[in-house]
Amino acid sequence: MYRETSSNLKEGERLDDLQIKGYEIIQSPGRFCFGMDAVLLSSYAKVKKQERALDLGTGTGILPILLEAKNEGGHYTGLEIQAESADMARRSVKHNNLEERIDIVTGDIKEASVILGRDSFQVITVNPPYMIGEHGLKNGNEAMYIARHEVLCTLDDILRESAKILPQRGRFYMVHRPFRLPEILSKMSAYGIEPKRMRLVYPYIDKEPNMLLVEGLKGGNPRMKVEPPLIVYHSDGGYTDEIIRIYSGK
Repeated sequence: MYRETSSNLKEGERLDDLQIKGYEIIQSPGRFCFGMDAVLLSSYAKVKKQERALDLGTGTGILPILLEAKNEGGHYTGLEIQAESADMARRSVKHNNLEERIDIVTGDIKEASVILGRDSFQVITVNPPYMIGEHGLKNGNEAMYIARHEVLCTLDDILRESAKILPQRGRFYMVHRPFRLPEILSKMSAYGIEPKRMRLVYPYIDKEPNMLLVEGLKGGNPRMKVEPPLIVYHSDGGYTDEIIRIYSGK
């Protein structure tokens, strides 16, 4: 659901209803809009009372806003390199009266630890570009291409900077694609963010998984729990009960 009128909107933008706490987000169909992966990550990640959470590559700010709605954390920050997306995120934060709870910072993930400081956040979330270089269909829209392909940052950049920003026992949450699972787990361990929990997401019970949710612990011991599969749709195309609960924030 969306509304087309608001004094906070620019030409071509719309307000999307997030279906939780009355929050809405400003998006533009001409740029990258959030999808189910962001919603699933916002429920998979946990931010405890008084913890500070950072979302790397926040886009239009969907994860900080959803995390704030679902958790008791102390403060939330989104880092975004694309100025237009960061501006939309800031206006969404203001629209929802969350200026005291959420900050949006314009900057490069590759310099995140310099911009934000070492050991500065207890929780990091990231919904990164999934495709390596030219892999997959190249989109003529630059904003969408940057969001989907590792052109401005790589998995190594994300993990290197996260390892610097997280203190010992800090938690790292990421949504990604299963085809990169071996690389993800090995590189997390190499950067000292030990994989502790993993869940595969299946569109239908009889299909291959198309999403991966993973939690890592900085300085953790090498022992990982593989959780039961998350099924998105029933055979008739309707959402499963768990997906309905996730979207409702319960």
